Amino acid sequence: MLALRQTALGGPDVLRLTELARPAPGPGEILVAVHAAGLNPTDFKHRAHHIFLPPPPMTLGWDVSGTVVETGVGVTLFRSGDEVFGMLPYPYGAGSHAEYVTGPTRAFAAKPAGIDHVQAAALPLAALTAWQALVDTADLRAGQRVLIHAAAGGVGHLAVQIAKERGAHVTGTASAAKHDFLREIGVDACIDYRTEDFTDTEQRYDVVLDALGGATATRSVGVLRPGGILVSLAPYAEDTQAAAEKAQVRAVTLLVEHDQAGIRAVAGLADQGKLRAYVSGTFPLAEGARAHALGETGHTTGKLVITVR
Repeated sequence: MLALRQTALGGPDVLRLTELARPAPGPGEILVAVHAAGLNPTDFKHRAHHIFLPPPPMTLGWDVSGTVVETGVGVTLFRSGDEVFGMLPYPYGAGSHAEYVTGPTRAFAAKPAGIDHVQAAALPLAALTAWQALVDTADLRAGQRVLIHAAAGGVGHLAVQIAKERGAHVTGTASAAKHDFLREIGVDACIDYRTEDFTDTEQRYDVVLDALGGATATRSVGVLRPGGILVSLAPYAEDTQAAAEKAQVRAVTLLVEHDQAGIRAVAGLADQGKLRAYVSGTFPLAEGARAHALGETGHTTGKLVITVR
């Protein structure tokens, strides 16, 4: 099979289309013929830096949508020919930027019938992150107010839709050029982070979802009501926890986990038309380096997807 492989850390130019042996599924695993695989900021970071994964050589990619080719011993949920999508176990299960990939059965769910493989591949990691942040961690409920930073991004635009489906009032930050997009997906109030200070308000939120970390997380503490929660997807500044304790709010950092209940919930929302990934670009596997270069500018709307079949 062909895979987007790297033998060193570095820029997008380290990625090479490489021929590898096709993997075989182990006990409790399925072998998936990859039709499409999403790209996420974590792919760019792991390509360039030693974070969680062992040193190269390695094949990145956690999002996958495709067709089951073979099942390992003990698998009962899927059989050959089934269309599935999911997130390989994060962080150590990377490898979907290839023609075939193996993964544990319970990292997958049936692909929603109403969307294609590109749409399905754009959902798992970002939608699971949003679901685990807003639903599992923050227990977001109808009538509550949530502030979503980088609301037009991969996680952000899916978090907006999940929050609206749960009946919350959503404020989102993004550049002014993306405000029309935010309103289309349900944002109630938009903040231009380039010209407006999100803390310059009397409004207090029940939940803040922060994909930026650093000082943004610390400043976000100040717009939470007592008892509220800040869920950060990136490391925050050293003073964030102290600020949270003083303000009587909770501050946590979330690392997404593969989760069959969660991916089934995501599939259900997609099947109902309540959750849809905005795909701003697709790239064939051979042009994966170009996709990385575009994605790490940090200015794309929604998701980028690598197409394989």
